[in-house]
Amino acid sequence: MLTASESALARAVLVHGPIARSALAQRLALSPASLTRLVKPFLDHGVFLERAHTADGLVGRPVTPLDVAPEWGRFAGVKLTGDRAYAVVTDARAEVLVGGERPLAATDAEAVCALIADLVGGLLADLPGADVVHLRAVGVSLGGVVREGRAEFAPFLDWADVDLAPRLAPRLGVPVTVENDVIALTEAEHWFGHGRGIPGFSLLTIGAGIGHGLVVGDRVVRSAAGADLVGHVPVAASGPVCPLGHRGCAQMLTTASILAVCARALGRPAASDELAALALAGDERIAPIVDAWADALGRLIALVAGLTQQRAVVLAGEGVGLFAAAEEHVRAAIAAARDPRADPVALHIDDSGFAAWARGAAAVAIQAAVDRIDLGGGSAV
Repeated sequence: MLTASESALARAVLVHGPIARSALAQRLALSPASLTRLVKPFLDHGVFLERAHTADGLVGRPVTPLDVAPEWGRFAGVKLTGDRAYAVVTDARAEVLVGGERPLAATDAEAVCALIADLVGGLLADLPGADVVHLRAVGVSLGGVVREGRAEFAPFLDWADVDLAPRLAPRLGVPVTVENDVIALTEAEHWFGHGRGIPGFSLLTIGAGIGHGLVVGDRVVRSAAGADLVGHVPVAASGPVCPLGHRGCAQMLTTASILAVCARALGRPAASDELAALALAGDERIAPIVDAWADALGRLIALVAGLTQQRAVVLAGEGVGLFAAAEEHVRAAIAAARDPRADPVALHIDDSGFAAWARGAAAVAIQAAVDRIDLGGGSAV
């Protein structure tokens, strides 16, 4: 178990490395001697390595940056929806090395565990032949209420009080971390993604639902439900009615909602990719629908930024593909909904779709692995 100082050091090198010792000491407010003492066990146990000498950019003095050793391990992340599993294998910085997906033939816990084990095993076999670094941990994310790794409520899977990790870990032979999908994605954006280096930001996800993650003071905020949901916040007075009877709530932004409305306008169903292409081409049949979607999204972003007092917003999820066609309209709606004296919203777009969700699951596995590092034994586990 790492001390608080060791944990802060491991996180700083993981997120910011390769990093010079002088920069690391400044970031952690440590003296050079204290930093040297803390770093040595990480080097001895193969968690860190020293990169080749580089100039410091100031007076040309050589520095030896610290970095996480590539051999420290590989990590798998799996995002579960109601009918599919999306998985990636990453390095220790959640950089995706390989990815894949499978349909869920059944959603009972045992069937899902078997599928995950087979999917992850297949991805590991697909890694380049020279990559013999072992799998260190697996993360699984899903929509619903997750407390201390237990899925108390997962509506898309029809789960209630399912403790997945103890069932899955023996099949994989490594520790398993289970987390709410929005929380996991927020952690990934915070440590490794668009929110890296930003002490406070909101994450909005668009897909089967509308999710909201929040980082304040360099920490992810966790609510009793696992993630703050904003799906029923009103954003359009004359918008469509959601299944719960709310008119013009943020549910109108979901993938299913926009596809249904556009299908009526087109006279036929259209997939998300086709819809985005039609919107980019300025198709007059759906242009008013896309404009209404953009207005609603802009209002939601402005509302979230105002209420959280975090001016940075990361927009992610598989439903973000429409943003490229509506960006100008969205940004105008954000500006119109904010006080003109307010700082402009810094909007960051993660358009990697389901891969982002799976990467989020890998990120929480990486975080848990950092917490498990043991510098007192023969190896760092």
